[in-house]
Amino acid sequence: MSALSACGSTSGSGSTTIKKTLRVALIGPQSGQLASLGDWDYKGVTLAANQINAAGGAAGLKIQVTRMDDQGDPTTGGDLARKAVSDHYDVIFGSSSSTITLAMLPIATAAKIPEVTSGQADALTKQGSAYIFLDSPTSTTYDATLANYAIGTLGKKRIAMITNNGAYGKGEHDAFLKQLKLHGLQPVADSVITPDQKDMSGPLSSIRSAHPDALFIGAEEVESGLIAKQARSLGITATIIEGAPAGTPQYLQTAGPQAADGTVVSSPYLSNDLNAQTRAFAAAYEKAYGQTPELHGAKAYDGMEVIATAVESLKGKITPQAIAQAMHSVTYNGLLGTIHYNSSGVGLFQTRIGVIKNGQIVQVQAAS
Repeated sequence: MSALSACGSTSGSGSTTIKKTLRVALIGPQSGQLASLGDWDYKGVTLAANQINAAGGAAGLKIQVTRMDDQGDPTTGGDLARKAVSDHYDVIFGSSSSTITLAMLPIATAAKIPEVTSGQADALTKQGSAYIFLDSPTSTTYDATLANYAIGTLGKKRIAMITNNGAYGKGEHDAFLKQLKLHGLQPVADSVITPDQKDMSGPLSSIRSAHPDALFIGAEEVESGLIAKQARSLGITATIIEGAPAGTPQYLQTAGPQAADGTVVSSPYLSNDLNAQTRAFAAAYEKAYGQTPELHGAKAYDGMEVIATAVESLKGKITPQAIAQAMHSVTYNGLLGTIHYNSSGVGLFQTRIGVIKNGQIVQVQAAS
């Protein structure tokens, strides 16, 4: 864990505090099964902050990022959100988990501090908060694009579902089930597991008996990979279809290249070679970290850039409440697309479709 010092300085008279820094509390899983999500957020946010600082800061303010480990636990996340409030941070960035974000959101909202999250569960947008901002589309957008492709383009009709009962998995379950019904379909099997389940042989055996032609997964990266691996080992040949988790290195590594091959992925960011902006981002990310970026690092980078854009737009005193209000007004052309937040905290409304082939994601459908 890294922590950066508090901000502010006092004028010569000692009577006026001049704000010199923008303090961001980066709360996310830095340990445990979800640690990769927290690490991607940290790298994307820090890269953007470093670049902004090198260019003179956000409205002249140096961005300081304090990394906090919520350990993948909602209670810990809530405690850290309260710490961010009591320590007078300007922005909360986190958590990477929808479940933890839901635990943190009432605290940030009560304190009128903007909270940017990598979570995408639709429940995040239904809390009546003017202080939540998603750095990617919601599950509804991911799954509408996915269902349209699986049913309309691939012709899948016998679709089974396996999702976990965490906030993310439940959000994926409800969003995809709604899309099936809009297409006049019902799942041939609908299995629910826990977020930390390792052995899926029971529910997958039931799914196999239903003879699906597609298997929808709604779980985080590692668990999704385990599901794919175990599904193939049980002889399930259905096309695997999923949202963002299937587009990550963790999914591919956990599932193995053979089990992952053919997986259909819905994501707003499938490649670092989309345009000059994404190529520049990828080059800077690789130089800084020695790794190739993917969706989560890219959307965290965008999230930090939107915060800075909002701060730059302010004419008066820079406060957390003012930053939140400005974030609803600005437009930012980011790596994932054009971001403009609505009153529910959603700023992106499109994803692309890719297919994993030989360990690489190949785009087969443009943003829609």
